[in-house]
Amino acid sequence: MKSTIVSAKWLHKNLKNKDLIILDASQNENKTNLKSEFENLQIENARFFDLKNTFSDHHSDLPNMLPNPKDFEKECRKLGINNSSKIVVYDNLGIYTSPRTWWMFKIMGHINIAVLNGGLPAWKNEGFELVSFQKKEYQLGNFKATFNPEMVRNINEIKSNLTTENELVVDARSEGRFNGTAPDPRAGLKSGHIPNSLNLPYTNVLNNTKFKSKEKLTKIFTSPEISNKSLIFSCGSGITACILMLANEMVCDNKTAIYDGSWSEWASAKKTPINTKTLTE
Repeated sequence: MKSTIVSAKWLHKNLKNKDLIILDASQNENKTNLKSEFENLQIENARFFDLKNTFSDHHSDLPNMLPNPKDFEKECRKLGINNSSKIVVYDNLGIYTSPRTWWMFKIMGHINIAVLNGGLPAWKNEGFELVSFQKKEYQLGNFKATFNPEMVRNINEIKSNLTTENELVVDARSEGRFNGTAPDPRAGLKSGHIPNSLNLPYTNVLNNTKFKSKEKLTKIFTSPEISNKSLIFSCGSGITACILMLANEMVCDNKTAIYDGSWSEWASAKKTPINTKTLTE
């Protein structure tokens, strides 16, 4: 399994692979108010990857922040994950939280992971069975985290980049939130964007619940504004930024990272410049 994404047919064909682990990264709610028709349903033997309550840094006031490697390693072992595991992750919206999980494993040194393209909607559309959600305990795995700091950026690095412009910040939020013409869904946060950043709403790389074709993604990521640049993907809280990163990796091999604090951190920090469509603050 070398691909960044796999199809429902591929996954169904490989269900009996002894090294295969299926992770369910579905969440009950999200800031875009997307709803799933598959709540409390899962692929048989899928293991729940709880982004919100287990695989986030709860010492941070910011949402969805990356946990430290030791905590991530410990919780992965509880899920029975080994260094030899071949992981496929999905979510019940199609493509939403699953790329975040993909990025987390990649940054922790586990490259044998792919996203189920289309998630549960694609699985159901192929006529494959879904079962009621079950939470189980597993034999401890031997997963070992090897953290790669090059795949993440913090607020100080984003501030420095305002001057150096060595990397391009690509913002996955909606056009209205980016331009400051629509309110931010998080109470008390201004809308707008990081100066010199580029808006690429995550929906632009999707066709309903799946990624667009590689031909269409290539056209997006080889545009003059993006092509051959080192990219930092940002969004509201680090979730949909990972959708853009995965889409980019499907067709390009440029250097990429996630601004983990994203807009939740930037807009709430003191003295961080905020641009809007008509003015700069």
